[in-house]
Amino acid sequence: MSKPKFPDWEALYRDQDVEKMPWFTPDLDADFSKVLKNFNLKNGHVLDLGTGPGTQAIALAKLGFEVVASDISDSAVRKAEVRAKQKGVLIHFVKDDILATQLQGPFDIIFDRGIFHVFPPGKRDAYVQNVTGLLKKGGSLLLKCFSDKEPPGEGPYRISEAEIRRAFTPALEILTLRESSFQGVRRPDPRALFCVLQK
Repeated sequence: MSKPKFPDWEALYRDQDVEKMPWFTPDLDADFSKVLKNFNLKNGHVLDLGTGPGTQAIALAKLGFEVVASDISDSAVRKAEVRAKQKGVLIHFVKDDILATQLQGPFDIIFDRGIFHVFPPGKRDAYVQNVTGLLKKGGSLLLKCFSDKEPPGEGPYRISEAEIRRAFTPALEILTLRESSFQGVRRPDPRALFCVLQK
């Protein structure tokens, strides 16, 4: 498999309208929403990892969660802060690289809607170690990434179920691992894996 080409995230968020980005959705991701309802999760300290447009963080704050939202791009953070202010919610936004994170946990839940799948295999151990370190005992990682069922083409790495299992066990227990899709502006919706993992 050829190595995906990724944009300069800072330039992308500085120069483009976030609502036209392929992963933009104004609402909380349907898979995340279903987990919160099924487990009756209504509050807690959560991290929206790779917040991008900030829509997931905003939706979580509206539900009553205490939200920290991080992104590697300064421009993404600034634009998300403006959006959150317009929506009347309080979120702590911060620039951070999860591979060399300066964040302080512990978090009850970490939401990753499209960050893990931008890392090549050689960097996934650092991701797992840092995410695990930020979770409290019993805390959960809700992860959505491109599936290897998604046809080759533009975009991030396609991840198989076996790769998820190799990357995250034994650090985290896999509670749910299933096929799903990414809601956004692309049609058809890209095929995804959705995982719930627990420390």
